[in-house]
Amino acid sequence: MPFEVKKFIRSVSRAGRGFRCIFKEQNFKIQILFSSVVIFFIFIFNLKIWETVALLMMIVLVLVLEIINSIFERIMDILQPRVHPYAKTIKDMMASAVLVASLGAFFVGLLIFWPYFKNIT
Repeated sequence: MPFEVKKFIRSVSRAGRGFRCIFKEQNFKIQILFSSVVIFFIFIFNLKIWETVALLMMIVLVLVLEIINSIFERIMDILQPRVHPYAKTIKDMMASAVLVASLGAFFVGLLIFWPYFKNIT
């Protein structure tokens, strides 16, 4: 099956539309802000490659979970309360997944950046 440029462009266009939708979400904007701060400090402190990779992986994890959380929220909003009273519980559980990942990312960042901030003084 040959590579079809038109299909690829259409796929990228749809992904772009999805990104524009998710970027309207307040929590996603907050995650992007914190991610930008972390990336800024990556360049300021000239981190080791493994530190940079670890931080970038945490950023991607949190952002992807935030996108999945928003998807679940929209699906549950369509179904709720007609389908099942667990719809709210599912939304809460997805939000907690983002929270756990965000806290994990915070502590990974703290462990990596602490020696660099400590050496400033």
